[in-house]
Amino acid sequence: MEPQKNNPLHGKTLQFILEYLVDYYGWKTMGIHVNIKCFNENPSIKSSLTFLRKTPWARKKVEELFIALY
Repeated sequence: MEPQKNNPLHGKTLQFILEYLVDYYGWKTMGIHVNIKCFNENPSIKSSLTFLRKTPWARKKVEELFIALY
């Protein structure tokens, strides 16, 4: 199988993406870019991952934010 050269998400887990964005932006700025409760009220990696795994539209926004930095 050929690697996905043009896919910046290839090989990146949701946890990696979220931790990278939180390190880069911080929770406050993440909450501005993606306005969801788990980023704005008592944010944590665990609660955010749980929400993002169950909510495709929110996950897509987080992934798009990561791609924009890439």
